[in-house]
Amino acid sequence: MAPLSTTDPSLPGASQELQQLLGRLDPCAELVQRHLALIALLDWVRGNATSAQACGQRVDQLLDVLEGHPELLKRFQHFWQQLVAVLDGSTLLADYGFASRNALVSEFVHRLHLKLLPASPETLDASELFALAMPDALDAQWIPALPEASLQRIAVLLSAPANRHHASSTPHLSYWQCSLLDALTFLTSQVRAAGFSPEIRLRMTMSEHEASPFIGLATSLEVLRAVWMAGDNTELAAQEFKIQLESCRHYAATVYTHLDTYGISVDLVFRLRQLRERLLRIRMLLDCLLSDTDYRHSARLVTQLVMVGQERTSMRALFRISASLLAAKVAERSSVTGEHYITRNRAEYLAMLRQAAGGGALTALTTALKFAVMALGLASFWTGFWSGVVYAASFVLIQLLHFTLATKQPAMTAPAMAAKLKDLADTQSVEIFVDEVSCLVRSQVAAVVGNVVAVFPVVVLLSLLLQWLTGEPMISAERAQYVLHSLTLVGPSLLFAAFTGVLLFASSIIGGWVENWFVLHRLDSALRYNPQVTQRLGAERADHLAHFMLHHVSGFASNVSLGFMLGLVPSVLAFVAIPIDVRHVTLSTGQLAAACASLGLDIVRQPALWWALACLPLIGVLNVGVSFYMAFRVALQAHSVSSEGRATILQAIKLRLRRHPGSFFWP
Repeated sequence: MAPLSTTDPSLPGASQELQQLLGRLDPCAELVQRHLALIALLDWVRGNATSAQACGQRVDQLLDVLEGHPELLKRFQHFWQQLVAVLDGSTLLADYGFASRNALVSEFVHRLHLKLLPASPETLDASELFALAMPDALDAQWIPALPEASLQRIAVLLSAPANRHHASSTPHLSYWQCSLLDALTFLTSQVRAAGFSPEIRLRMTMSEHEASPFIGLATSLEVLRAVWMAGDNTELAAQEFKIQLESCRHYAATVYTHLDTYGISVDLVFRLRQLRERLLRIRMLLDCLLSDTDYRHSARLVTQLVMVGQERTSMRALFRISASLLAAKVAERSSVTGEHYITRNRAEYLAMLRQAAGGGALTALTTALKFAVMALGLASFWTGFWSGVVYAASFVLIQLLHFTLATKQPAMTAPAMAAKLKDLADTQSVEIFVDEVSCLVRSQVAAVVGNVVAVFPVVVLLSLLLQWLTGEPMISAERAQYVLHSLTLVGPSLLFAAFTGVLLFASSIIGGWVENWFVLHRLDSALRYNPQVTQRLGAERADHLAHFMLHHVSGFASNVSLGFMLGLVPSVLAFVAIPIDVRHVTLSTGQLAAACASLGLDIVRQPALWWALACLPLIGVLNVGVSFYMAFRVALQAHSVSSEGRATILQAIKLRLRRHPGSFFWP
């Protein structure tokens, strides 16, 4: 069959560009040339990507030209049959859009390759060709917008017999029907494999008399396939298969109950979400196979493939999904830990003040040790490392003595509060949540005040004691002047305070992750019952150790990680020429107290003191606010709270502030 001229004047209604594109549709061309011709034709359909309506008009123009010229129509259909003859469309329908990697880093590298490295149209993979031919988000708009008449015309145009993969077994079926049947078989096998995996199977909630619905899934599909191939009424068989699919979805969802109780595995949650998406894809394929007389279901399926193809190379989508998995992992554990940080009555409020005062007093000792480390004159890294050791040991001691470090609370309390957002449509639920917000804010006020009020005089007393014993205050006058000017309100201290809030949030993430890991691997049970542990410690001590670790492992992880981040992160960033420091309200107050003790009463005449004093409350606000905001966002994501729900929450909090502002400061 000879190729057309690139500009054939015998094609009325066709633009010069369209005539050239139709001239490239050579059924006898090499595989890569056929693929390039298809890609170019779809690029022409998109045009300048202005609107879905314009694309639809171009599709109609193409159909009119082809249908108006029988020879050209026959040539195009021959071209299409040659194109799909070597492609296995079932891989596109069954696998396209599903991540093949469970780990974040490997999936990130895979997507980076897809995004940065050019793909070759010289391929036998229908998924690769589809990604090249339908790369634009506009494709997900113009395809479903096509009218029914256009869809009918396209179906006739693209009808093709079964290719060489199917011709021997199903010669009377079309390429599209064979691809749908094979894709259903592949997807069903993948769903059964996931349901039979021990990680999912052993966590599903089923009575001992119930059989797994995954067992009969393949049989139900085979029955449906046999009925459909025989041309009989498929309604009963289709209904049975859909019931089986719904049972699989229901029993797979029961795994989440187990995760809430025994810890969350990101890998397992990933598999469950992939399982759910495959079940949804099966339903879409069924609709296309059984009830698609107007080809609307087929258009929706292609649209959905375009949409998942957009996410296939999206880094933002990958990190959004991973953040959601991480949120689910951390929020459930942190919500339990954070409950005891919220005070709800006057007695608890006063107890929080006492605990915070104890934490402030211990932080005074931390301040002294930090200055001692700096006085050694070590290299920047080792100064940061030993400062981190001092911080970590101090924070762990505060935890063990049941004292409180104010800025450690928000990142733990945010998930506890978000866990209460079960029904935002209920006014009473929103009011209860606002009550929790007011309780949290005044708890933070009590904790910050307790820390600051205690740390300042204790640091002054320690400095005076050192001066009496050694003749020198805690820090020199030169160092004191540096402290004053580093804490000034007109400097970068507020930026550093916000950065410290990020570190506080990161420490809570680490704490929640470690606690979830501890629970997921049942280490508390191992410590309690493992024969080697009980032989060495005895049953009673092993039980006490298991109980102690279960209730403190999150605190240990978050405190140690926070200590080393406060010490090391500035040193590491300084190495790469990023001059950023940390500003923690309690530690900064201690440093200011040491400067005051060193310079004496004359310091009140220095404006730098008052600039530093004005900066301290804002440092506290940023420490608390940034860490709480980030933790609360993660918790909202874990509980799937919509933007409308967040607006409802914000409006309710503003209303409470106007009506009862005092409730945010005193019970």
